[in-house]
Amino acid sequence: MTRVTVRAPATTANVGPGFDCVAVALDLWNELEVSEGEGDVEHDHLGVRAFSRVAPVDGLRFAFVDGIPRTRGLGSSASVIALGLVAGAAIAGRAMTPEELLAEGLPLEGHPDNLAAALAGGVCLTWEGRIARIADETPAVPIALVPETTVSTTAARAGLPAEIPHTDAAFTAGRAALLGAALASGSRALFAEALADRLHEPYRASGAPLLATVRADPPAHALGSTLSGSGPTVIVWAAPESAAACADELAERFPDVSVQTLPVTPEGAHVT
Repeated sequence: MTRVTVRAPATTANVGPGFDCVAVALDLWNELEVSEGEGDVEHDHLGVRAFSRVAPVDGLRFAFVDGIPRTRGLGSSASVIALGLVAGAAIAGRAMTPEELLAEGLPLEGHPDNLAAALAGGVCLTWEGRIARIADETPAVPIALVPETTVSTTAARAGLPAEIPHTDAAFTAGRAALLGAALASGSRALFAEALADRLHEPYRASGAPLLATVRADPPAHALGSTLSGSGPTVIVWAAPESAAACADELAERFPDVSVQTLPVTPEGAHVT
């Protein structure tokens, strides 16, 4: 009897200046169970399409459980693609690396950062189809502020300018270098300095007004805040020893927003 259950995590991408190349896997999960049986297969479903790139879908049933809110900037689509890829590899008996799975999933996802972290777990850098998994955790605890509103990734990307001023490019390149150093070394001081961006966040501000609100009056013991993916979710990065107090303060200040402490998970998509 063929039966495989797979889990894949949420992710927060960009982390400020790491546009399209940095993402972190979060302890919030989607699941998929694949079993033998005849039934109506949704061939257009993103996870089924991912599965079919690795293994045939004939004679199988697919049951998805969504734990990650959709269109909120937490990598729900990448998680679903990761589910399909890992399940397909397991059913086919293929031992595939995260980079091999990433290559299969990119035609469906389009942008590698979320998918890389969903597959490999932890803190990931990605470029030209490659993945560098540089840490199991971040220097601060991510607290997600998840509004009820949604943002289309396609629409958010369409709002980005084709060109930006040289000063903004230089500013963001410098912060991206700091971000890489902070994530690799675990330095809180560097991490706090690295979270500013002038490449994408300013152009997505209208779709994610919560970011400006939080930055104008940051909670105590927060190292900084970033837009999660295309938004509208905002990640507040809290000092580990004060994360619970920071989350309580945010929940009190924003009663209409779902405040969730989402620790980094070192585990990517996997068969349970």
